[in-house]
Amino acid sequence: MRAAVAASALLALAGLAAFWYASNHARQAPPKAADNAVTVTIRGNVCEPNEITVPAGRTTFTIVNQSNRALEWEILDGVMVVEERENIAPGFSQTMTVKLQPGDFAITCGLLSNPRGKLRVTPSAASEAEAARPSLVNYVGALAEYQTFLRLEAGTLEDAVRALSDAVQAGDLQQARALYAPAHQAYKRIEPMAELFADLDTRINARADYFEKREADAGFTGFHRIEYALYGQNDLKLLAPVVAQLIADIGVLKERLRGLNMPPERLASSASKLLRRVADNLPAGGEDHYGHAELANLQGSYEGTKKIADLLQPLLVKAAPALQKSLDERFAAFDAALAPYREGEGFKPAPLDEAQRKALAEPVRALAEELAKVNAALGLE
Repeated sequence: MRAAVAASALLALAGLAAFWYASNHARQAPPKAADNAVTVTIRGNVCEPNEITVPAGRTTFTIVNQSNRALEWEILDGVMVVEERENIAPGFSQTMTVKLQPGDFAITCGLLSNPRGKLRVTPSAASEAEAARPSLVNYVGALAEYQTFLRLEAGTLEDAVRALSDAVQAGDLQQARALYAPAHQAYKRIEPMAELFADLDTRINARADYFEKREADAGFTGFHRIEYALYGQNDLKLLAPVVAQLIADIGVLKERLRGLNMPPERLASSASKLLRRVADNLPAGGEDHYGHAELANLQGSYEGTKKIADLLQPLLVKAAPALQKSLDERFAAFDAALAPYREGEGFKPAPLDEAQRKALAEPVRALAEELAKVNAALGLE
């Protein structure tokens, strides 16, 4: 009863915050202009160019990796990821088109430990036209409920990591391994919004691949540092401070979520981008290189993105019923793809082979593509 009252109170408070946001920050989407084009080449630990100026609106970035490691390239607004491309293989390039508002942004250039670049976006006719868009009060309910969902899930995450910490402190390797996947899965349910707290996401969930010294890098912390100790080193001796730092970071995350502002267009687009990254990473081994908990991670991603889709469903079924039907089918296909691997409340312990991972990536990618259409259908871009 107390939990229900608390959740109701949170929902009411979140509703007021979301109403204020929708009333004061919504903008009208302008007509799409021709894309600007920028090519960025990564060599060593620098990007060329490392300082970029473009007009507001849509810009197409081509990222060319001429280093000897797979890299990522991100546009950051403070701690928020505006857009990114991951796993750009050496000798290859990736392209992304992003709609930018006027302002100054940072660029991550390859490895997370590399110096950041600068991106300046100047006002344009397109950006000035957006100032007239009316409030999107229809999204107040969805935003409020999703904010409550995030806060409750953050509490679940904290409890799961504290249980993991107890096992680590007790020196119980098998119990710690059993608790790792459920704890990480709890974070995966929150992860669609990780772009809005990118600094914390780096500390909580970054893989060793994105640090210069990989597992030996001082910046390598959080879930995957714990996973490495549990499965790569089979050793808990040095893990207590890592888990303690993760608990502290989750505490900061909980506070951050209390004041998190989410534009309505972030809901579907963030879910789509997350699933696209999941589909891209899965064939090569997924996110958990040491413990191979791909299935638990996928379940968390399914639940986190399904929550967003369910909240937008009342709006989408009116605006684009065919797209809503397609989304329902794609989510069902994702769930069905996981079904053969289920065992009790979890999944079979055997790791997936390459063919299985590729097969699972297909429905995830198909769902990401459908979610990418939602904002246009709802008039949010």
